[in-house]
Amino acid sequence: MNKYSNFREGNSSVWHDSSILEHYGLNELNFESIKNYREKFAAVKPNHPWNGLETKEFLYKIGAWGKLRDSSKEGVTLAGLLMFSEERVITEVLPQYFLEYRESLDDIVTNGWIKRFTSQDGTWSGNLYDFYFKVMSQLQQHDMDDSVQTALREALVNAIVHADYLGEGGIIVEKENGVFRFANPGLFRIPVDAALSGHMSNLRNPNLFKMFILIGLCKRAGFGLKHIVTTWSGPQCKQPEFIQHSNPERTVVIIYPFDFPDETAASYETDIYQDIEQQEEREMDLVLTEEDLNSINKYQSSINNDQSSINSENNSVNKKGDSVNKTPISINKDDNSVNGEDNFINNNPNSVNKHLNSVNNGLSSSDSDKEKSEIDEKLWNIAELARKKKRLPPSVMENIILQLCALRPLMLKELAALLERTPDGLRNNYLGKLIEEGKIRLKYPDQPNHPKQAYMKATE
Repeated sequence: MNKYSNFREGNSSVWHDSSILEHYGLNELNFESIKNYREKFAAVKPNHPWNGLETKEFLYKIGAWGKLRDSSKEGVTLAGLLMFSEERVITEVLPQYFLEYRESLDDIVTNGWIKRFTSQDGTWSGNLYDFYFKVMSQLQQHDMDDSVQTALREALVNAIVHADYLGEGGIIVEKENGVFRFANPGLFRIPVDAALSGHMSNLRNPNLFKMFILIGLCKRAGFGLKHIVTTWSGPQCKQPEFIQHSNPERTVVIIYPFDFPDETAASYETDIYQDIEQQEEREMDLVLTEEDLNSINKYQSSINNDQSSINSENNSVNKKGDSVNKTPISINKDDNSVNGEDNFINNNPNSVNKHLNSVNNGLSSSDSDKEKSEIDEKLWNIAELARKKKRLPPSVMENIILQLCALRPLMLKELAALLERTPDGLRNNYLGKLIEEGKIRLKYPDQPNHPKQAYMKATE
């Protein structure tokens, strides 16, 4: 095990970005990154005495180099490693370290990225300093006023300096249809309301923050998030979202365009577990047989599993003794009617129609109430496995989606409600692929952005 892999937060904390890695020296740093940083420092502070210091002493002043006072040992700090080293070296100390920027078009047919880079692609250093400027160079290509650019810069710096680099998932910055998402491992260390007020701050990585503030890239601690909130304070604006997730712990900041319609905002609450889920799904694929993967009925919790199947011998709805059509307990009998006041199928808090109608106005007016109820109940039952299991192999999820889309055209929000997955996760991981393979199709293929766009099973 790596000798530095036991850094932790909490009462027994050894996680400090000022911690000294005594076996990591100047040779582990990217001197092009350091040179660029010093040039920016000199431009912001042209008369500062640190401009004349040797490299090691300059790094010591900004918190990237450390010295042990009770010995002659010295070395790069964790902050210095993250800011100025290279991905391969950083992951020796912090194996979960990962950075990614991705940008996509507003196109539900494809799931590709028009721009994407990661800390692992080998075309750049992979350190935090270079990541910041690579991301900002992309964000600044878009037509936006200075206040928005400042807010995006604050959100990016916030993700970097508040990230828990021992956590899962890495830092992900994503742009889609004018919406920006900044996700990082770790939660706010103070209540979100307090963080947004600007009156309190509890930095996880104070040395990283110091390095950014020394070259004028952020304001004093606690005011970055407040600036974002203030920028979007107008009543016509869709307010930024600050979301805290657990298991794994992650923070997501979502910034919408000023004119973004409220009713479509839900589709941009991206599945931040997407990359972690994909890795776990690949691991599951290795241990499942081909027969397992090709049938949703092989799982222990399958809706058609022998013991829980609605067609199971003992519980069959058609079994003579308990038949729903048997006269004494007929579903059409007054006392037991599914439409009775107490037993009405839509009275249940978990009613399939409550779920589906919450995201859509239901089936077309040409369908009878009975037909709507029957189809919706079938949809709800087919999707049960996905709701029970948050980790499913891709082939199993695809099989479920195909069965759902075979019953009737389903909008993205309907599928998300049935499967209990985020719209972005479904669209990026499954729907685009199924369309490319010709297994499903769009209801309005010539109008990808049609407000009633839906997915249908392709005709054979």
